[in-house]
Formats: sequence, structure tokens, C-alpha cells
Amino acid sequence: MQYNDVIGTIGVGLILIAYFLNISALIPKNGVLYFILNIIGASLACYASVLINYTPFIILEATWVLVSFWGLFGVYKKA
Repeated sequence: MQYNDVIGTIGVGLILIAYFLNISALIPKNGVLYFILNIIGASLACYASVLINYTPFIILEATWVLVSFWGLFGVYKKA
């Protein structure tokens, strides 16, 4: 496995873990942990996409990061 594969696999894994925990009701869908896992996972997947120069996934993962930050900001705004 190359460096970009390892980084991408970890990133996608974190996104999938967040999704699984969410649909299993182990974490709240609007909880801080859900957004943090998505931000870290999507950032790593985006970085891996940059390394292989694959623009569609760079756009997808960068958007995922921004939307997750927006959700995280909403959590703190309500508190």
C-alpha cells in the first residue's frame, strides 16, 4: 500500500465509522463526535485525493469538510 492509499483508507474509514455509529444510535446525529469524525475523515480523504490529483473527490471531500464544520458550528451556536 502506498502512502496515499493508507491516508485515504483511514479517512474513509473514519467517515464510515461516524455513519455506522450514527445509524446505530450510538452517537447523536447532531453531536460533536459525529462532526469531528467527519471533519477528520473527510480531510484525510481530501488530502489523499490531492496526492493522486483526483479533482472530483477533492471537491467532494472538501465540501464534506465544510458542511461538517458548518454543522459543528451550529452545535456550538445552540449551546
